[in-house]
Amino acid sequence: MGKGDRQNDELTFRIAGPRDLWLHASGFAGSHVVIRSRVDEEFPRAVVEQAAQLAAWHSKARAAGGKVAVHICRAADVRKPAGAPAGQVQLRRFDVVRVYPAQAGS
Repeated sequence: MGKGDRQNDELTFRIAGPRDLWLHASGFAGSHVVIRSRVDEEFPRAVVEQAAQLAAWHSKARAAGGKVAVHICRAADVRKPAGAPAGQVQLRRFDVVRVYPAQAGS
């Protein structure tokens, strides 16, 4: 999980592999979260939901209350627009899961 714009870029574009899952709270500043993948691995729903809860928790959406829409895609579908500031990305395709923000272990 990235802790700021530069760490988000590092995680998304240098650490994450193309098949890893990438998550971020939709429409809010916040951490990028990556779930590492093995070849052709299916991700358990509980793991994806927990990662989505973390993405929501570590975003400005946490203060909004209620469920948060979290974008989920493969890291290969995340692009950096030319000239975009650190932390800003563009998604080629994605799914959305709605979760309540939660810290790990809650």
